[in-house]
Parts: sequence; C-alpha cells; structure tokens
Amino acid sequence: MDQIRRAIAAGDLATGRQLPSVRGLAQQLIINPNTVARAYSELLRDGLLDSHAGKGVFVGKGRQVFTGAERRRRLDIALDALVSEALALHCKETELVTALKEKLARFKTGLGPGS
Repeated sequence: MDQIRRAIAAGDLATGRQLPSVRGLAQQLIINPNTVARAYSELLRDGLLDSHAGKGVFVGKGRQVFTGAERRRRLDIALDALVSEALALHCKETELVTALKEKLARFKTGLGPGS
C-alpha cells in the first residue's frame, strides 16, 4: 500500500493507469494474493484506486475521502515515526526541516522519494 501511495503522490502512477491484477502482482512480488487483495481494498476505500468490473483496478482521480480530523490523525502517526527516527539519529531540528523541505520539493517535481 505504501509503495502505491508513494507512486501516486510522486506521479509515477498517473490517474487512470491500470494496476496489475491481484494474482499478477502477488506473483511479481512473491506474496500471498490475499495480501494484495486487502491492500487494493483499502486503497479503493480510501479513494486512491477505482475498480471497474471485468476490467481491473485503476489509479483513481484522487478524490479526498478523509475528513480533516482523519487526515490529521494519519499525519500525526507518520510524524511520530519521523520525529522518533530523527531523534534516534541525533538530527538537529534544522537538519530535519531541511530534509523534509527537500523531500517535498522532489515529490512536487515528480522525482519521487528515492530520487
């Protein structure tokens, strides 16, 4: 799920692009098809994917399905992990802020997380 979310955010998976079938992706990743089906289900529920009967699963239009409170709750979870890791690495606040700004800029320019 995280890989698909990141790919959509980075623009690597464009709106309307078809994703591999559950079975196909499971074989590709060497994981249980039920794992892929659950991930697709959650992403469908979140509005990131659209399912068309008999045609497959596609990247959705990115409609917002979260309330402001739910967005904040999810963001807080991610920020807790980020800040905890930064503190464990003894990062200075300025270093963390700079890294975050650089990462945001890469996503906005379509270069993605690993670029």
